[in-house]
Amino acid sequence: MPRCGRFRRFIREYNESKKTDKISFIPPFFILILEIILITHALIENNIFVIWLTSILLIISIIEIIFVTREIHEHYQSSNFDRELTIRLDDFIIGKNEKNVKNIVEKFIDKNPNYEQYRNEIYRISCQIMETHRKELWEKTLEIRLKKFITSNINLAIREIIDNFLEKFPEYKKDPGRVYPLAAKMIERYSKK
Repeated sequence: MPRCGRFRRFIREYNESKKTDKISFIPPFFILILEIILITHALIENNIFVIWLTSILLIISIIEIIFVTREIHEHYQSSNFDRELTIRLDDFIIGKNEKNVKNIVEKFIDKNPNYEQYRNEIYRISCQIMETHRKELWEKTLEIRLKKFITSNINLAIREIIDNFLEKFPEYKKDPGRVYPLAAKMIERYSKK
């Protein structure tokens, strides 16, 4: 059996595509099968008019399959590019330890001039990465502070510990939904020891 690289690549792209793309790929094949059945029946009946009309629909169906295949391929390439760019930018941001997005974009493009045309994507992805780093730092800091605070106040009730913690660190009052569950888990863990 000959190996077909394009077909295998398309299967991989199809498997990794969105569900809507997968579903949009099914109707043209269903219509194609119906048109082949109609053409076969028209050939048996020798009905030229039906053969002609069905042939037009068959060509349209094949063109639609080509367009859907191309769309799946383009979406796959775009998502791969975004994934690769995100990894490169994340490594770059961690290495440079830069806080200004504009400076990050400029320095990244200076280092990688082949990405000059993707300035908007670099800016958008850099903002997302910076926001993710900010959230990770916030959660890490919260965990460290909670651990210290709970170990020094383990004799208090859970509610008192959380209220005292939020009073001592008011910046966490903005998002108590993250503080309460983490504090409850830590209090439970340290009270068992």
